[in-house]
Amino acid sequence: PYAIEVAKLIEPSSVAVAVELASGTGRVTCHLRNRLPATAKLIASDISLDMLSIAKIKSGKADIDWQTIDAQQLPFEENSIDLIVCCFGYMFVPDKPKAFAEAYRVLRKGGMLLFTTWDKLEFNGLSYTYRSIATEYLPGPLPESFNLPFSMSDESVIKSLLHNAGFLKISIEHSKHISRTKTAREAINNVSQGGYIYNEIMKQDPAIMDEIRIRAEKELAEKYGAAPMVAPMSAIISQAWK
Repeated sequence: PYAIEVAKLIEPSSVAVAVELASGTGRVTCHLRNRLPATAKLIASDISLDMLSIAKIKSGKADIDWQTIDAQQLPFEENSIDLIVCCFGYMFVPDKPKAFAEAYRVLRKGGMLLFTTWDKLEFNGLSYTYRSIATEYLPGPLPESFNLPFSMSDESVIKSLLHNAGFLKISIEHSKHISRTKTAREAINNVSQGGYIYNEIMKQDPAIMDEIRIRAEKELAEKYGAAPMVAPMSAIISQAWK
């Protein structure tokens, strides 16, 4: 739902060149391509070649320029881009001030930076349930990377980063949606594949991950239903104009 919502916020007639950062497997990219004029150039990028290879396959023959780009060092001239989109990517950028300064640098006057970040963990039912149970099995203290997905949920922090980069016109909104999956089991299997939690648990004992999934599935089913599972989720949608 956030890919659809983000695409709707774009005014197509104002965009000749658009850049997507952290495109991942292309979930947002195709919505952007459909929203933008056929004449507009769309550069979709990620720092991971593996992610881009998946996105290319998913996008088929769509007119998209795929590039490997680090958000902290954009390979574009000043005032050359009309739109920059980044969905759930800035949380993982090490030098956020530099990344936002780069976005400001390459945007033309009147150009827009549009990005999403996850709201507080407790507002995202599936992740909150899984993480609450999993942390019982993790040795502390937990590394900073554990909290990165939900590390940009403070509006004041986002505004400060944008202001310091040069953006003066800013809009920030909380957007609540529903996460739907066929079953609670499918939901927990999806969210528990890979990542820091998974890797750390597997180092200890693979059987522990099975225990976590069983517990989490039971709790999710009790809270949000076993089949289908319908849980709340919340994100922050930020817009900034140069």
